Amino acid sequence: QVQLVESGGGSVQAGGSLRLSCAASGLTYNRNFMGWFRQAPGKEREGVAAICMGGGSTYYADSVKGRFTISQDNTKNTLYLQMSSLKPEDTAIYYCATGNFGVCGLQRWEYNYWGQGTQVTVSS
Repeated sequence: QVQLVESGGGSVQAGGSLRLSCAASGLTYNRNFMGWFRQAPGKEREGVAAICMGGGSTYYADSVKGRFTISQDNTKNTLYLQMSSLKPEDTAIYYCATGNFGVCGLQRWEYNYWGQGTQVTVSS
């Protein structure tokens, strides 16, 4: 059974940094691609960053390029999202997700499993 548990969310002022973590269990890490998504109130869930099988290619939404970095630690079965230069528009619930049959990228329908989410609030 695949389980994803996010942590590391919180409140920060604009320009600050946060690191999100996603502890994964029950998956074959090197066969899955993983991603971070976010959903702000009244908006659709959008892809933020993705990392492909074996820690290969990475993808980022244009809005976060140069500010966010996705990485994974296979020894700890943990996915990370380092967020820097945060802006108020980054405020959202952030979700970790994984897929193994679809196409690695930022399309949410390619992902099979989702975490419960962690809130990130950026104040101006």
